[in-house]
Amino acid sequence: MARRPDEEYDYLFKVEGRTVKAQIWDTAGQERYRAITSAYYRGALGALLVYDVTKPTTFENISRWLKELRDHADANIVIMLIGNKTDLKHLRAVATEDAQSYAEREGLSFIETSALEATNVEKAFQTILSEIYRIISKKSLSSEEPAPANIKEGKTIVVGGSEGNAKKPCCSSS
Repeated sequence: MARRPDEEYDYLFKVEGRTVKAQIWDTAGQERYRAITSAYYRGALGALLVYDVTKPTTFENISRWLKELRDHADANIVIMLIGNKTDLKHLRAVATEDAQSYAEREGLSFIETSALEATNVEKAFQTILSEIYRIISKKSLSSEEPAPANIKEGKTIVVGGSEGNAKKPCCSSS
């Protein structure tokens, strides 16, 4: 069964020894979901802006998605730029250096991944979730409110283990 691009996923992650729940919305960058995405930005703590390293137009669209995020999301949202499909080396059309420079100019974290080969996928989630957790923990300490600890149902994924180069199921294409 192919996943719908507007689908919501709930996962439990281990971050800094604590279990945290991450609600992940995948719009797949599709134009028909733009109307609903701005509503989700308001409550978002983090965003992964993913482009395909073999398709320059997907990288060019990042600035539009970033502007939309900054217009609608909290000013402290953690944003990571991700170049995906690094396994298709012979088809690469977006240079790592160009994306890295863009990320630095815009104050974004940056990583390249291969969902097919499961390269850096866990690392990307670990990085953004650790940063979000650090920010939330800091806010919680400064306001003297307890950090959220009530975790409901979800799939537990331990993030940050060794990735290796073994092919692992990650994503299905629609």
